[in-house]
Amino acid sequence: MNANKSQEISYRIFKMLADNPNQSQRQMAAKMSISLGKFNYCLTKLLKKGFVKMERFTASHNKAAYMYILTPQGIEEKVRVTAAFLQYKQEEFAEIKKQIEELAIEVKAAERTSS
Repeated sequence: MNANKSQEISYRIFKMLADNPNQSQRQMAAKMSISLGKFNYCLTKLLKKGFVKMERFTASHNKAAYMYILTPQGIEEKVRVTAAFLQYKQEEFAEIKKQIEELAIEVKAAERTSS
């Protein structure tokens, strides 16, 4: 997995956990459109690094479930990952904007020669 995709997945996991720690891994994987196995692998890495902790709770339907909570180190890492992801997206945006400008020039030139 390339670094940018890994960074995006980490960002999205951190965001989901911060927004709603009660979701199941299956729910979060579905929202991210990735396999449950891939989601579990990425979440396990975050757990091992100490960025996320897992707490057991009893759901209303009497089945044990887990809550995934960002640790203080996880909150710091979320900020770092978010800033890096923002930087990547800004660079991507600048490159796309440049490509659009080049395409617009190309289209205008083609229109002039075909007229």
